[in-house]
Amino acid sequence: MSAIAPMSKGARTLLQPDERPVVLPLRLTTIQILGISSCELSTALEPISITWKFLSFHKLLRQIDAKISFFNFSQPVILDSVSSTWSLFHLYHHNHQPPFRGVNSLNMSQGTWEKFSQVAVKGAEHDSRERQPHPKCLEGTRVVLLDHIYKLSDTKEMNRLIWLHGTAGVGKSAVAFTVAERMRGLKMTKETKVETRLGGTFFFSRKHTKRRTTGYFFMTLAYQLAQNFPSVQTDLNRAILKDPTLLDPDKSLRKQMEGLFLQPLRKLQYRLRECPPLTFVVDALDECTHESSIEYSSESRDEGESESELTELISLLAQALRDPDVPSIHILVTSRSEAHICEAMQNEDVRPLVCEIPVRVLGEGVAATISLDGADVDEDIYRFLKNSFRKLRRRSPTFPTPTKDQIEKLAIRAGRRFIVASTMMKFIDDRHNDPRDRLHLMLELTSELLPGTEVYELYDRILSTCADPKLAYLHLSVVAALTDPLPISQISELLGPGQGRDVKKVLMQLRSVMDIPTDSSLPVNIYHSSVRDYVSHRSNCSLYITPPHSLLAHSSLRLMMQELPGHSALLDALSALKKQSQAMEPHDPKNLIQELSFIVQPPEPMQVLITLLWLRGNRSLELQFWLETLDGCAWLETLDGCAWLQTRGGKDWLQTQMSQSWLNISDRSQTQRRQNLVSLIQTTLTGIQSL
Repeated sequence: MSAIAPMSKGARTLLQPDERPVVLPLRLTTIQILGISSCELSTALEPISITWKFLSFHKLLRQIDAKISFFNFSQPVILDSVSSTWSLFHLYHHNHQPPFRGVNSLNMSQGTWEKFSQVAVKGAEHDSRERQPHPKCLEGTRVVLLDHIYKLSDTKEMNRLIWLHGTAGVGKSAVAFTVAERMRGLKMTKETKVETRLGGTFFFSRKHTKRRTTGYFFMTLAYQLAQNFPSVQTDLNRAILKDPTLLDPDKSLRKQMEGLFLQPLRKLQYRLRECPPLTFVVDALDECTHESSIEYSSESRDEGESESELTELISLLAQALRDPDVPSIHILVTSRSEAHICEAMQNEDVRPLVCEIPVRVLGEGVAATISLDGADVDEDIYRFLKNSFRKLRRRSPTFPTPTKDQIEKLAIRAGRRFIVASTMMKFIDDRHNDPRDRLHLMLELTSELLPGTEVYELYDRILSTCADPKLAYLHLSVVAALTDPLPISQISELLGPGQGRDVKKVLMQLRSVMDIPTDSSLPVNIYHSSVRDYVSHRSNCSLYITPPHSLLAHSSLRLMMQELPGHSALLDALSALKKQSQAMEPHDPKNLIQELSFIVQPPEPMQVLITLLWLRGNRSLELQFWLETLDGCAWLETLDGCAWLQTRGGKDWLQTQMSQSWLNISDRSQTQRRQNLVSLIQTTLTGIQSL
C-alpha cells in the first residue's frame, strides 16, 4: 500500500499507481463516529480476505441508511476505486483475480494480443462454460420462427437489426443460442476451414459483473471476430498500441466501437464481398444494468443510467450497420419488451434497420404472426415434454410413461413459456425423489392463472415441497439477489449461524430452479432471471418475508464487524467499550434491557453500539450528534440525561444550535403534559361534582 496523501479538506486517499480516485459522497461514517481516520480504516481492512463481491460499498450504505436514521453523512471521503464494482469493502478471496486496472498494469512482455485476451469476457460467449447448461431449441421446435430468422440472416440487400423480444421465460436465450450455433456451423466459403458466419456473441447477465455492462461489449466481440478472421489481429494490435485505453471499460463506447469493431470490419469488406452475411448475436439487452460506485442517491438513478447506456448501445449498433465500408452483416438482439428498449428501437436513426419479432407475415394469402408465444408454441412445448419423459424413462425404466392427456395438461399449465415446462421437468426428474410423486404435484397445478404468472405459481409449489419453505425462500432470495454468485460455504458464512443454517441441505431441495455445482468451491446460481423477479416482489411470491437486499445489507454489516482483524482501530474502540462495560454483571441481559429501556427506534446494530458508547461515558463532541436522534432525545428526558445536562459538557451542549431542536421538542412535551394534567384534574372534578 502506498502512503496516504491529502487530497482536499476533509478527504483522504489511498491509491495504487494505476488507480483513479473515486469520490464517494459520504459524510460522517460509522468509522468516523468512533474516531477512526480513513487512514486507520484502510490499514485495518487491508488484511481482510472475505469476499464482498455481492454488494458494493455505496449500495451497502444505501441499504443501511434506509434503516439507521443516525447516519449523518456530510464530509466527502475519497476511496480508491478502479471500476464500478470495486470499492472499499469489495475484497477478494485468494483465488479471485483483481479487476482490470488498465493496460499499464498488465505485463507488457506478454504482447498486445495476450492483453486483449485477458480483458475479453469469455463468459459472455454463447457456448461458454459460465453459461452451462446452455438453453437451446429442441430439434423440431420453433421451426417457423427460426426459419424466419435464418431467412433474414441470408439477406444481403441491407444490413439488419433483428430484434426478438417477449416476456420472461418464453425462450429468447434458447433461440439466440440456437441461431449462434447454426451460424458457427456455416462456413463463409466452401474452401475455408476456419472462417464461419458467426461474427461474435455477447450474452448479457446481471449476475456477472462484466456481463451486465456495455464496457466490455465491443472488446469481447472484437476478440471473437479476430479469432474467426486471424488476419484482423494485426489491425487490432495496431489500434491498441496507438490507444491502449481502448481496453479500459470506462472508455467512450463510441471510440471502442470505432477502434475495436468498425476498423477490423472495414478491413474485411473486400475479402467478404462475395460471401454470405456475417451474423452477431446479442442476448438479454434488458440484463444490462448500470452499477455506479459514485452515485447512490436512489435506485431510479441507476435505472435511468442503465436505460441511457442501452439507448447509446442500440444507437451505435445501428450506426455500425449503416456504415458503407463494412461487409454485409446482421445483428440479432433479444430482450424483454421493456418500454425504454422499445423506445430506443423506435428512434429515427434505428427504426429503418429493425426487423421486429413478433411480426405479422402473409402465407398463402393468410396473415399469421411469428412470435415467441404464439399458438404454435403449445405444440412445441408438448414435443419438448414428450421428449423429456422419454429420456427419463430410459434412465428409470420403472417410471410409467405419462398419458397423452397428462402431457397435454402439463403443456397447458406452462402457459406457452418454455421456462415453466423446463422447470417442471427439472422438478420431476431431480434424481433424488420419486418422479411419480413429483409428476402428480405438477398435474395439480391450476390452469386458471393470469397470463405471465404461471412460473410464479410453479415456484410457489416447488418451495412448498421443501422441509422449511420459509427458510428455503430466504436462501433462494439471497442467491437470486447477490450481485455476483457465491459458493454455498460463503452464503452460509454471509447469513450467519442462525439464518445460514443448513444452507446446503436447503438449496439441494431447490435443484430445479438453481444450478448447484458438484464442486463446492464453485458458486451456485439461479437458472433463470424470473426467479429474481419472483423473490423480489411481494405480489409474485406467497412466501415473501423480507426484501432480500435488506437481508444482505444487515448480513454484510454483521460480517464487517465480525471479521475486522485484531489490530484494527475499530476493534480497539470496541475493546474500550468492553472495558467500560465491566461494571455490568456478565451474561445478564436484564441489566442491558433496563439500561436501554428508553430506546424509541427499533434497535439496529450500529445504533445500539453508539448508544452503548455514550452510556459508558464517551460523551465526546464526535458522538453528540446522537442526542439529535429520537433515542438521544428520549435519553435526555431520563434521570441520567438530566444529570448530564447539569455537567460542564451538558451546559456547553445546551449553548449549541444542535440543542435547540430538543429544547423545542421538550417545551412542547412539557406543555402537552401540563395540558394533559389539567384535563385529568378537570375530568376528576367533574366526576366528583356529579356524585
